[in-house]
Parts: sequence; structure tokens; C-alpha cells
Amino acid sequence: MRVLVLGWSSVLHGEATAGDVLATEAVAARLRADGVAHDVAWSPAMHLAYGPRGGVLLDEADPGAYTHVVWVCGPLAGEPVREVHERFAAARRVAVGVSVLDPADPAVTGFHAVVPRDAPGGPAERDLAARPVPAAVPVVGVFLTHGQGEYGARRRHDEVSRVLGDWLGGLDVAALELDTRLDPRDWRHPSTAEQVASVIGRLDVVVTTRLHGLVLALAAGVPALAVDPVAGGGKVSAQAGAWAWPGLLGCEEVLAADGALALDEQFAWCRSGDGRAAALAARDARAATGTGQLDALAAALRTP
Repeated sequence: MRVLVLGWSSVLHGEATAGDVLATEAVAARLRADGVAHDVAWSPAMHLAYGPRGGVLLDEADPGAYTHVVWVCGPLAGEPVREVHERFAAARRVAVGVSVLDPADPAVTGFHAVVPRDAPGGPAERDLAARPVPAAVPVVGVFLTHGQGEYGARRRHDEVSRVLGDWLGGLDVAALELDTRLDPRDWRHPSTAEQVASVIGRLDVVVTTRLHGLVLALAAGVPALAVDPVAGGGKVSAQAGAWAWPGLLGCEEVLAADGALALDEQFAWCRSGDGRAAALAARDARAATGTGQLDALAAALRTP
């Protein structure tokens, strides 16, 4: 017996969701535990992430190499499912953890056995994705700015954002694109400063080219990898200096040939105990933030 495990995360242009992948891994784990030889098939896009863990591209899978095919998760409908029946006609085909919309659909009837999570006339079963997930990865909030035209020819914002995007794409982290910009008219943006602060407080690290991404991270005790996108240094560098925050890179460092290495080293420090301790110390010292400026303001207001 040799089984090919596949689903929507195997199909070119298919909708691969975290649920699809977790359900697929649940099936693969059971097959391993039972000593059943198997391969997991991935789409070209998903193979980038999961191929290194083992697996094959669906388009390269040899139908003659498998005695069984198991389709996992998603709705049991559509041309990709029917194509599996045609391509793997010689194999015994089983579907598990799927939604059956129409029991008479050829996509459904083409399977020798169907173990649904939900189907007309029967009770629903809990989805296979609801299984323990291995060690969590860091949650990284990313605050980038693409404006700041006031810096003129010193702007390196676009180049820095491209480098950061490529670098972040190679990390095993949960990266969240965030913004300090408020807009109460659109639920996709925070409405209040408190909402932004609430999100930042739940992060492990902040990566930012924005001054306030740095400030709000440190105020919450969250390590910040700050990158100044202005040649020669601008307000991000100035603010890092005001906080005596070492987690800063200039755009010259990031855009250099070894920029990714510099980012890796700074990120590792942010993730370390020293980085977290430094951020917590910054948070604890924030009570004095702005005192001098506010005193100067008060004095200016009293001046005739």
C-alpha cells in the first residue's frame, strides 16, 4: 500500500487555507503512526513552504505509484476533484473531513468511500484541523511608511520596504502588516490609538520604518527592530537615540550587500532575553517621557 494525500492545497490555483493544511497534516500523522507509506502532494505555491518538510508536487506525482488516494478537507465539488478521479482511476479513492453539498455530484460519487465532516442528513463532525499545533512561531507586527516626502532626495523608503519584504518572507514568523494610521470609517483600520496599542502589546517583535511603530512598541515593552529609511538618518534614528534603543539599522546597512545578515542579527537580538529585557526597561522608564517638552510648553505659555 502507498497513499497519496491531497486536497485543495495540492491544486494549482486552488484555495489553500491553514485549515486545509492542518487537516492534511492530521491525516499524514495518522498514516505515519499506522506505518502506512505515503506522500503528501502540494501545489507549486504551497510546496515552497511545505516541500522542505517532505512531499511532492501534484503535477509530478506518478499515478502508477499509488494504490490509494486520499482527498482531505474542503468542499467535495468542482473540476479539480473530478480530475483526480480521472487521473488516479486505478487507485482506490477515499475522501475524509470534507463537506458534501450534493451526494449525487460526480465529484462525490467518484470516491470509493467518503468520510464527511458534514453532509445532508447526517450529524456534523469536528474538523480535522482542530488538532494540537507544534511550537508557535513569533508574531511580528510590521509598520512601514511609504510617504515622508519632506525628506526629498534622502528618501530610501521604497528600496528599504522591498528589502524588508523579501527578508520577512524568508522568516518562519507570523508577520502582520499593521499601520498606526487611524480611520474610524473603515473597520480594516484601527479607530483609536488605544486599539493600536492593544495590538502592539500582544506582539513578540515589531519591525518598523515608522517613528511611532518604534515608540509604541517600546512603550508596550515589545522589542522593536527599527530601520531608518532616510539616508544619513532621520526621525527614526533620532527617536532611537532619545530612547537609547540599540535595535536600530540605517538604510545604508539594510541596503548593503549583507543587509539580510544585519537584519538577521538585529532580529535575533530582539528575540533574545537581552532584547526583551531592554524593551521592558524602556517601558518602565516611559513615565518620564516628554516631561521636558511639556515643561517647556508650560513655560512658553506663561511667557508674556
